[in-house]
Amino acid sequence: MKHILSKLLCALLLLGLSMPSWAGQFVRMKDIELHYSAFNSTFIAPKVARELKLKRNPYIALINISALDLYSVGKKPTQVSLTGTAKNLVGNTRKLTFRELTQGDAIYYLAELPITENETFRFEINADSGTKGSGILRFNQTFHIQE
Repeated sequence: MKHILSKLLCALLLLGLSMPSWAGQFVRMKDIELHYSAFNSTFIAPKVARELKLKRNPYIALINISALDLYSVGKKPTQVSLTGTAKNLVGNTRKLTFRELTQGDAIYYLAELPITENETFRFEINADSGTKGSGILRFNQTFHIQE
């Protein structure tokens, strides 16, 4: 499992580096920095998806969130409680259920979202890291089917 999480972490890092529109996608909430990305699940290798029990198909997107403690040495990852929704342009709302994944000190939260071609969602995610900070993350994302 450790090896698989390592591959996922690497894949998420590479996605962030290879797609300029994702660079710097974060918000600050008091003492935490909340980083986020949303991408098609087919970007994850089949073996990694199986090991992590993720649905991997062109009609599923993954929402990835991590929180960093701004006042710890080296901005260490910190736990955060997440709840949220994704609402498409015609008003259909889906509840997001985040799952925590850890590898060493790294902490990631992933949620799956069914999508259709050229579908745009407005995300509203409530983040709570106790005394370190809390707030609402809002962003829009358009998805394309990647087979």
